[in-house]
Amino acid sequence: MTKEPTLETTVSDENDHTMTTTQSDVRDITSWHAHVYFGPESRDNAWGMREVVASQFGDRVRIGRFHERPVGPHPQWSFQIEFLPDEFAGVMSWLALNHRGLDVFAHPNTDDELRDHRDSAIWIGRSHELLLSALGG
Repeated sequence: MTKEPTLETTVSDENDHTMTTTQSDVRDITSWHAHVYFGPESRDNAWGMREVVASQFGDRVRIGRFHERPVGPHPQWSFQIEFLPDEFAGVMSWLALNHRGLDVFAHPNTDDELRDHRDSAIWIGRSHELLLSALGG
């Protein structure tokens, strides 16, 4: 079920063409997930990064399982970092500069899991094609 957007805005481009855009309320974001992708060759690097994240952020993040297989829509091995919206700037800025050459997929958590993963994703490093069928897409 897709939630109805909460705000409509009409904008004009440089050629006076108008279009209406809709915006969702950022207060609908309950948390963020950053999934750090790795494989057999980068497993030790990923484990080390996981340890550094735990040390760097402490209880400001929750670190999920270390999956040595694809899980859900994620086509690579991964571990998850969960954080609240108030921690977004600090966590994502740190990941942008310290991802150790690993790819990071981040998404908000709202009441629309498919949209969160498909349309609202942020990538650090290379992007990967998600297995959206795992989310009903």
